[in-house]
Amino acid sequence: MSLDGVYDPDNIFAKIVRGEAPCAKVFEDHDTMAFMDVFPQGRGHVLVVHKRAHARNLLDVEPEPLQATILTVQRVARAVRFALKPDGVFIAQFNGQVAGQTVYHLHFHVIPRWAGVPLGRHAGGGMADMAELTKLAEAIALELS
Repeated sequence: MSLDGVYDPDNIFAKIVRGEAPCAKVFEDHDTMAFMDVFPQGRGHVLVVHKRAHARNLLDVEPEPLQATILTVQRVARAVRFALKPDGVFIAQFNGQVAGQTVYHLHFHVIPRWAGVPLGRHAGGGMADMAELTKLAEAIALELS
């Protein structure tokens, strides 16, 4: 898919926000939601989305929902840092298929990184165990309070 197009309200992230698809939720407020990536690039990979913005990518989003989303990204990154004690935290956001975007609902990746542990390929690994994702989500959520 190109950078331009029409937002699909039935994308998987919109379904998660509406409660129509399961997730291991880390955080939710009035504007945003954070949940574990089911195809993680590394242990503790979290996705952050805006709940009501119908933006396909960073180029489509209005300033107000972007501000709310990036503030949640920062909050989640801090919680990941304290919960999982990584050596670094990688924040990513893809725009368009050629850039690696696979779901056309604006989202940010928060991925903890450890020295000597390679980053998995984006959208290239197998599906994670939901029980493990739930445990990670709970550990990270505890650091958000």
